[in-house]
Amino acid sequence: MPVFKDHSFRFGASSQGDAVYSINQSIRLSGADTTGLNRTPSSAGNTDKWTFSCWVKRGKLGQSGGGGSHQVLLSAGTSVSDFTFFGFRDSGSLPSGAAAETISFLVADSTNNPPLNLYTTQVFRDVSAWYHLVAVYDSGNDISSERAKIYVNGSRVTEFNLESYPSQDYDSEVNKTLIQRVGYFDLGNNKGHFDGYMSEIHLLDGYAYGPEYFGEFNSSNIWIPKKYDGGNYGTNGFYIKGSDSSALGTDSSGNGNDLTVVSGLAAHDQVTDTPNNNFCVMNPLADYYANHTFKNGNLELLTSTTTNQYTYSINNIGMSSGKWYVELYVGSAVGGVVAGISDRQGQAGTHYLGGQSYEYSYYHYNGKSINGGTQSAYGNTYTTGDIIGIALDLDNSKLYFSKNGTFQNSGVPTSGSTGTGAISITAVASTQNGNYFFAVGDWSNSYSTNFFWNFGQEGTFAGNTTAGGNSDGNGIGNFKYSVPSGYLALCTSNLFTG
Repeated sequence: MPVFKDHSFRFGASSQGDAVYSINQSIRLSGADTTGLNRTPSSAGNTDKWTFSCWVKRGKLGQSGGGGSHQVLLSAGTSVSDFTFFGFRDSGSLPSGAAAETISFLVADSTNNPPLNLYTTQVFRDVSAWYHLVAVYDSGNDISSERAKIYVNGSRVTEFNLESYPSQDYDSEVNKTLIQRVGYFDLGNNKGHFDGYMSEIHLLDGYAYGPEYFGEFNSSNIWIPKKYDGGNYGTNGFYIKGSDSSALGTDSSGNGNDLTVVSGLAAHDQVTDTPNNNFCVMNPLADYYANHTFKNGNLELLTSTTTNQYTYSINNIGMSSGKWYVELYVGSAVGGVVAGISDRQGQAGTHYLGGQSYEYSYYHYNGKSINGGTQSAYGNTYTTGDIIGIALDLDNSKLYFSKNGTFQNSGVPTSGSTGTGAISITAVASTQNGNYFFAVGDWSNSYSTNFFWNFGQEGTFAGNTTAGGNSDGNGIGNFKYSVPSGYLALCTSNLFTG
């Protein structure tokens, strides 16, 4: 994978190798919209022994919504002095010795001397990968350091910047008859909403199980999901698959402990980006100059109105060969919308897409194509509510754009080396990193413009339109318009098998 500054991008778990257990969907949570799920048990369970397991793909790093200093995956509590939570610590006010973007596991009481206080040394800043996280609380254990454990991708975390354990049989807030929250923390002015994707969410009441119950290493030594084989959930345990888009909090454990969705979590937040098939998203780590705001699992971008900032952002998976298709919904066409491809991230605050020789864009204002700063007659103008399709043929060095399903300039993406109606591009092998990236930006520093991408994982563009139900030739994706024959959705299943 390509490298930008000090950030390397990797796929994380995928469907490569000998994976046998298929996860079909995940739940997209928005920190900015303060989404989440919760339930209040009618009777108490085991507060001394429980296990929480989930797969997550991070979206925005840092403070994500509500003004808190964490992105919390599981929490319960009665006040900012008495609570339990497990999640990511962001870049807000940090305890002495703690680092940003670590995992934290806390049980706090009114003495403000947390009985459990674990902050990992390892940081988790990869917004391209799926992580499997397991928190085990077992305060009845005779060995102090065994009373709370964190596992990441099958391996126990043993190095901490802060490390203290509860006294024996110390009660947590989990499994008490008070509100239990998934994907957020909300106690008074102290809030912390997770931003990204969650999948295969298990809470086991009364069981201290390790990661081997939920995942396994395949023959390539990659940690992959497996069907939970413990069989037990206890009184207040649950299993959230998100398989019913109209009821994302449905409990599939058999306990009937359904969770309630809160604050705008909707049917379109069921997406097909999963640990088995990791979809492309836009890349907030390659946004140094653009200063865009990223939302909806890094599929929505809002441009900045900062003076002299009108460059572009790119996606997170570089394409070095093959034929790829993506769609872009124009949420607002003020300023100057430019969509297309580049072989690198924007290089300056006034570096608009199409201004350099290695960039190719389609300009909304006049319908022209732009390359190397030269505008050429190409297609129709487009505006708010239009959907732009981009078909990139790297085998023949051709680029095509469609507007609402019609390819511009009488383009025929299946015409191969003939390139009927195509924009000819520099061969990918001659680019800076041997890759092209999808890109979007504006050509103005005076307006806020937003865009919604669909690489195949969510066909409504965050509820802005009705999904079209069109997949690629491998049966992957949900696109608004027909995918040209031979073109694929950009995801790990297609990268490793296409």
